[in-house]
Amino acid sequence: MTAKNNKTTGKPVPGKGGDRYVPYEKRTGNESIVYFTRDLSAEGLARIYRRVAGNIRGRVAVKLHTGEKNGPNIIPREWVKLLLETELKGARVVETNSYYEGDRYTTAQHRETLKVNGWSAFTDVDIMDEEGTADLPVLGGKWFDHMTVGSHMLNYDSLVALTHFKGHMMGGFGGSNKNLGIGCADGRIGKAMIHTTPGQDDMWDINTEELMERMTESTKATVDHFGKQITFVNVMRNMSVSCDCEGCAAMPVVTPNVGIVASTDILAADQVCVDLIYAMSEGDRKAMRERIETRHGLRQLSYMKELMMGNDRYMLIDIDNADRRISPADAVEGVVPFVY
Repeated sequence: MTAKNNKTTGKPVPGKGGDRYVPYEKRTGNESIVYFTRDLSAEGLARIYRRVAGNIRGRVAVKLHTGEKNGPNIIPREWVKLLLETELKGARVVETNSYYEGDRYTTAQHRETLKVNGWSAFTDVDIMDEEGTADLPVLGGKWFDHMTVGSHMLNYDSLVALTHFKGHMMGGFGGSNKNLGIGCADGRIGKAMIHTTPGQDDMWDINTEELMERMTESTKATVDHFGKQITFVNVMRNMSVSCDCEGCAAMPVVTPNVGIVASTDILAADQVCVDLIYAMSEGDRKAMRERIETRHGLRQLSYMKELMMGNDRYMLIDIDNADRRISPADAVEGVVPFVY
């Protein structure tokens, strides 16, 4: 549902429906290709990445969440190491500092956390806002006309969004949209634009549909900046309802591991992951479904569609079985309940 400006104040009005799941048969529009593998391993990640790497060239940034100190659920370092050594030689892992005070609040703290978590052992992570910020235009946005990102983003020609798909305390779920929308915004200005109404003491006062829309507009700035030279890989493993920014305080994982999805369409990539959750049995999906719906996180998907960032209909291609087209139910058939 598209929202318009408030006639009295002229301020944007958030859309609605972020707590309501839209089944596939009720969606309209074109279909995008999304690849799927059940192979949760370094080799599986490299294999599926190759299917969506066609436009990645030049100076390449790999945006992933490197986690708080000793975070238990982040993408395994050895997976990323193999990807960089085999498929993305010369690429740089990129991050930005956090908005909240903690292990990644300053560049010095962030670098210490990278060392503790093992990233510094094999890659030089580029903290993109270490030397300031840059503004990227937000085309067609209602909350922003620009987004402030780490200035180092302008040093890259291509971007790989390598995302640990999981829940999120405020966003409901964290997929590629959250990884880029929050993760590329700089730690002081951009993230404040998304999370906080100017003049408010509560730095987290923006929530539900408005938060999803602001985050998505931030993502759009990054996606538009890279054009066709961007791709999206979502790893559905260790899916706590908590974000990796909660580190060791994250809620225990109860959602089964599924696999890895990849697409050149950001909306399709995130939509497939949500559909895979909803295709699970009620017991397996309950925690994630409640987290997504209570935070009105599904507005991420509908707003990406309104902003014409991609398609919510797709062909799901099983690369484990001769590229057969499958349904989300096929993909999650036989998933094993998670044992932490």
